Amino acid sequence: HEIATTIADLVKPMGVGVVVEAQHLCMMMRGVEKQNSYAITSAMLGRFRDDARTRGEFLDLIRHQRNGG
Repeated sequence: HEIATTIADLVKPMGVGVVVEAQHLCMMMRGVEKQNSYAITSAMLGRFRDDARTRGEFLDLIRHQRNGG
């Protein structure tokens, strides 16, 4: 949310969408050794929050990119 807010404050766009995917290296390398341990978080502001169509298009593009497309 802080990244989205900073972009919105500096650039003043009509909307901001931020998706962060991270791997838990401490869980992958020691302890439980869960190899596919990751977290995804998102923040939507402006049009990305208010307009379901805009948000959906953004999320579809991310899914497509993530799936190697």
